[in-house]
Amino acid sequence: MTLPVSDTAPARPAVGWAGLARRAEAVVLPIGALLVGFAAFSLFLLLQGKSPADFFALVYRAGFGTAFSWENTLSRAAPLLLAALCVALPARLGLVVIGGEGAIVLGGVGAGFAGALLAGTPALIALPAMLLTAMVIGAVWIGAIGVLRHYRGVNETIASLLMAYIAIALMNHMVEGPLRDPASLNKPSTEPLVDALRVGTLPGWDVHWGLAFGVIACVLVWILIDKTTWGFAARIAGGNVRAAQVQGLPVGRLIVGFTALGGAFAGMAGFFEVAAVHGSANASLAGGYGYTGILIAFLARHNPLAIIPVAILLAGFEASSGLVQRRMDLPDATVLVLQGFVFMSILMSETLYGRFKLFAPERWRAA
Repeated sequence: MTLPVSDTAPARPAVGWAGLARRAEAVVLPIGALLVGFAAFSLFLLLQGKSPADFFALVYRAGFGTAFSWENTLSRAAPLLLAALCVALPARLGLVVIGGEGAIVLGGVGAGFAGALLAGTPALIALPAMLLTAMVIGAVWIGAIGVLRHYRGVNETIASLLMAYIAIALMNHMVEGPLRDPASLNKPSTEPLVDALRVGTLPGWDVHWGLAFGVIACVLVWILIDKTTWGFAARIAGGNVRAAQVQGLPVGRLIVGFTALGGAFAGMAGFFEVAAVHGSANASLAGGYGYTGILIAFLARHNPLAIIPVAILLAGFEASSGLVQRRMDLPDATVLVLQGFVFMSILMSETLYGRFKLFAPERWRAA
């Protein structure tokens, strides 16, 4: 893709101390918001007569305290990495897409159905076909939101949220109706995958390959956004769509392409949930990974590389929910309350960017 050259092109980011000030702001404010969220949640626990110190100690023990804890956390982080990319990619164009859950569940159903059809096919053919099916379904589902946004002016946030509910309803219909395995009595699901079509674990770790794919996907998206002309064009369009159109940039193709790519990654998460975790498509696919991915993407400031540690942190919290429930006599949804406090503090912190003179590039550029 060739971009037009113009004197009105945005200036390059500040370098030296000024550039470090900007980068520091992008790190300090999210960490501060995270700590504020923890503090608010601690007050919530105190009002219930529970010890915040005990809670966070249990979270550390269950999520990061042992090798088994780390394996459990990293397994949960795999779909979160991909779900967060479904939010972060459109965000580069100024779009708030929060319907990754829909692409995950439909991608999982597609992978389960393809796996049942290809039960007697060699794994080297069947597994890529299952993965491709899941990614195409996810890309079409979320890409449709980009089409509605650009060509019909439909708000992408509302559209993606409503389409997520539609996707979950479709998933329930498919696994309880046309695709249901007659042998699945208590929990309707598609036919279980044969052992040859189950995704294994990383060498030396009891963590499935979805983690490696998720990390690689984050790195590739970072390269796309920061090192390619497509990413540069997306950043321009995200800053000012009108200016991007004046420059002759293909805004429509960027919107549809980035939303579709984000949906493809969410569909990939559905594939790994079926092929590596559940063994079939069932209601467990709607595990809330798409919604947690929203929090991860915002906390990481939509930076694909920052998504990796943030996803691992949030996965550790989710991995600890069972232990917290047993030891502290708290509901299993307590971790969701924590995520809610953190998300609210992240949203409020957005209003603080550019307000602190300490992080002003002009201050350091003059130094």
